[in-house]
Parts: sequence; C-alpha cells; structure tokens
Amino acid sequence: MKTTQEFEKIYSNYWEKLYVFAYKMTGDSNLSKNIIQDVFTNLWERRAEINIISIENFLFRAVKNHILKFYRQQKHNPSVLDETLEKLTEETSEYPSSDYAEFLTPLLEKLPEKRREILLMNKLQEMNIDQIAEELQLSKQTVKNQLSSALRQIRIELAQLSWLLLGLISGSFLLNVCLILS
Repeated sequence: MKTTQEFEKIYSNYWEKLYVFAYKMTGDSNLSKNIIQDVFTNLWERRAEINIISIENFLFRAVKNHILKFYRQQKHNPSVLDETLEKLTEETSEYPSSDYAEFLTPLLEKLPEKRREILLMNKLQEMNIDQIAEELQLSKQTVKNQLSSALRQIRIELAQLSWLLLGLISGSFLLNVCLILS
C-alpha cells in the first residue's frame, strides 16, 4: 500500500467490517469509530515502515489490540468482578448465586490464602477495611494492599477468560458463516 488510491480502497473495503467487529466487542458506536479511525491513521502514517502479509488480519488484530488497550486504561468503570461479587451478596438477585460461586471459585482458588480471605470478608461478609484489619490483626494498609492485589489478579484472569471466550465465539461464528456460504 503505497498510494492514496490503495489506501482508500482498503479503507472502503474494511471500514464497515471493522466497525461491526469493534462494536460487537465494545457495544459503543463512538468508541468503535474512534478506534477504527486510529487504526487507519496509524496504518497510513506507518505505511512505509510496516510489511503486511495479510491486510485483513493486520486490521482486525490492530482493532482488537486498540480495544484491549482502551479497556486496560479504564480505571473509573466498575469491574466485572465487582459487579459479579455484588450479585453474589444480593438476596434478590435474578441470577442464582450458586452459578456465580461456581464461576468464581476457580479464580478465587488461584489467590494466596490470606488475600482470598480478605477479599471474601470484604465482598461476601461486607466487612470494611477497619473491620477486616481488626479481625485478622493486620494493619489497614496491608488489608488495602491485599484487597487491591486480589481484585487486580482476578480482573486479569477475567480479561484473559473474556478474550478466550470472545475468540471461541467469533471462531464459531466464522465457522457457521463459512458453512452457510458453502
């Protein structure tokens, strides 16, 4: 891709496909458009230095990476873990808590014992930092650090699981499309 005509052809051939892909991952139209714009801008600016074997693979991977980067930078949104743990403690939850407990158990088991204990005391028993520190005879700062580390570790695990699940879903979707078209 050396000329503006080649770039425009790539842009017109892939913009809509990339938008649908990004929108399915984000659920946000403006965010999807901005990410695609960034990808095409980077492609144009770096066209002389990058060697692309498959433009389609390159573009979809770039969009996926931009979305991942965006979500890693989001610190103000409540995490999936926080929402899930809150549902576990709600008495009137529309979801059976055993399903969430079954889903979270393997993630919680990966935590060091003390970290897991602090997280469960905070989220399931609704104990605050002061209460946990007093109960376990730890400093408040230690409890804060352990709680923060536990949440960060589970967020990372959930992110890895969600991308694996997304990969499985999109792979299944592409397989179905291929079967329909053949």
